[in-house]
Amino acid sequence: DPQVVLTHNLYPVASPAIYHAAKQRQIPVVQYLHNFRPFSVGGTLYSRGRILDDALHGNLGPEVCEGVWQGSVLKSALFATMLQMLYASGWLENVRAWIAISDFMRDQLNASGAIPADRIFTLRHSWDAMPSVPDVSDQGTYLFLGRLVEEKGIGPLCAAWDLLRAKHGDAAPPLHIAGEGPLAPLVQAHAAANPSIIPLGLIDGEKKHQELCRCRALIVPSTWWEPLGIVVYEAFDYAKPVLAARSGGLTETVTQGGTGFLHKAGDSEALMRDVLSLESMSQDGRSAMGKSGRAWLLRETSVTTWQERFDQILQNTHIARP
Repeated sequence: DPQVVLTHNLYPVASPAIYHAAKQRQIPVVQYLHNFRPFSVGGTLYSRGRILDDALHGNLGPEVCEGVWQGSVLKSALFATMLQMLYASGWLENVRAWIAISDFMRDQLNASGAIPADRIFTLRHSWDAMPSVPDVSDQGTYLFLGRLVEEKGIGPLCAAWDLLRAKHGDAAPPLHIAGEGPLAPLVQAHAAANPSIIPLGLIDGEKKHQELCRCRALIVPSTWWEPLGIVVYEAFDYAKPVLAARSGGLTETVTQGGTGFLHKAGDSEALMRDVLSLESMSQDGRSAMGKSGRAWLLRETSVTTWQERFDQILQNTHIARP
């Protein structure tokens, strides 16, 4: 028999019956939280520009009314019913330790009463960093990598570049937007009117590598409570600074003036000002920011560091290490 069951997001792919089976066998469960599920119908606590944190207090109604699950009120209501049945079953009581991927997530879930403080811990994702930074060249481009969805801040990002274009014309720095999703038409519309915005579509492999090598900085303008933002790790691996929204766990990886700049989530003018601040810096100053990010990555996200912290969580919750 296993000594511990480590679970990740079960819904909607798997069954929560695993909690029941573990409880019957008296096997402790360690539950990873990659987003806000199982305390949120949509997992993001977000819809149409608003944070819907009522769900953390047990009220799933606002998320249902917004149709956050697959754009359907009915499907959201069914999902909410499943979550409420899970809460009522008592199966979650067998979760000995909840692992949040940022202090922000941990604090929100604890402050709301969703999870007791002595059962929730922070453990950020590990990262297998490159042995050394590849040959990089700052070609003056800014890069967005991610899904083209509202919560990733696509609207404010494009609006910020429209402001830059209006202010500086052809001297505005290029913005490369890499990704696909429902807001792709919005990106295309902005690009048609603004030559400084260049949609790349979905990229990976060598194309992604080249974009990361050549960019001046990555932009992470999320408007939801971003739990961590693994794209920041990618930027730091290439020793690139990050311009991020002051949102969720992003404030724990991006430090103002240290590894990048932070702007108010959804504020296009603030993002524009951060771009101009980075533009006004010397190449050495920008390089120092990127190097600080890589130093953080190597120090905080190694597999060895992750294993040590995971073992400490097991020890703190009196779970024998497998």
